[in-house]
Amino acid sequence: MKGENWYRLKNTSKVNSPSLLVFKDRVIHNIKEMVRMIGDVNMLCPHIKTHKTAEIVQLQMDYGINKFKCATIAEAELLGKCKAPEVLLAMQPVGHNINRLISLIKAFPKTKFSAITDSDSIADQLAEMGKKNDLKINLYIDLNVGMNRTGIIPNDEAFNLYKQISNSGYLNILGLHVYDGHLRNPDFEARKQECDQAFDTVLELKERIVKANLPEPIIIAGGSPTFPIHCKRENVIASPGTTLLWDAGYGGLFPEMKFLPAAVLFTRIISKPKAGILCFDLGHKSIAPEMPFPRVEFLSLNHARQISQSEEHLVVEYDDLKVMEVGGEHYAIPIHICPTVAKYETLQIVENEEITEEWKVAARNHKISI
Repeated sequence: MKGENWYRLKNTSKVNSPSLLVFKDRVIHNIKEMVRMIGDVNMLCPHIKTHKTAEIVQLQMDYGINKFKCATIAEAELLGKCKAPEVLLAMQPVGHNINRLISLIKAFPKTKFSAITDSDSIADQLAEMGKKNDLKINLYIDLNVGMNRTGIIPNDEAFNLYKQISNSGYLNILGLHVYDGHLRNPDFEARKQECDQAFDTVLELKERIVKANLPEPIIIAGGSPTFPIHCKRENVIASPGTTLLWDAGYGGLFPEMKFLPAAVLFTRIISKPKAGILCFDLGHKSIAPEMPFPRVEFLSLNHARQISQSEEHLVVEYDDLKVMEVGGEHYAIPIHICPTVAKYETLQIVENEEITEEWKVAARNHKISI
């Protein structure tokens, strides 16, 4: 698992390129590490957006994890199919997705679904749908603690929304959802200070809610960068996601975390158009292209500089003109694994240097059946 060439396959003659290899022993290591860090597995609510795969959900459930977070109705449906006990849809449902949420609740009555909201009008729409379907919909208030992507600031507006939902006959207020993905300082102490400062506003809101004799809020907080901080808090459920497969981006930024990269791209050189230039079959369709170069960290190719990418091609400069042949096989860790997984229909599962099975990326699209 930790040897120098841990990523290499014994036989690649029937392996497509590009392919996404997932090393099962490393996934299990990462699950165990999450559980070790949190201490109480009941305070863990990992996000499935990274892997979107039933088999990885099942592995987590095998280690006692019973709460999951997701971003899409398809991911929520996958969790329902996996019989996950509790599922938080961490994307405010709007439009037809409100109807789809109702359909999910009806289709999987043994799973406790909840959603987030930061809007009194959406809360009203959810209450109306609850009334029409004789359901009580579980909700968390989504708080904005500085990322400025979704949520409301933990102030009077958040308090009033919490109170509004708690007074509804068709809504069940559960707590507060806090995502602080903007906190990525590589210096752990600086990141902790920023995280604690942001979280103080959440604790102040919680105290105000309790003093008003409203239902005491459950708090679900953080992603992967702040997981080492939130996992030490009392009565806070932590929700990392990238920790399941890890990647070169987070691995480089957060060396204090002991997660292992568990997903590796298998690629081949498809052309050498001129001296010092190599072209791989790793285009936009095969790896997340939204960040600046580099977009992968090559494990089998030292000091290569990624210079351009198109739909099917990744072009790199390389200074050794003799070694590389067209068709040569290489391995690379994605800088950003989450959107990379969604580009593959299946994950190639590696055990003992061999591909042993394929796992379907079942929730890679926005719809499964609901």
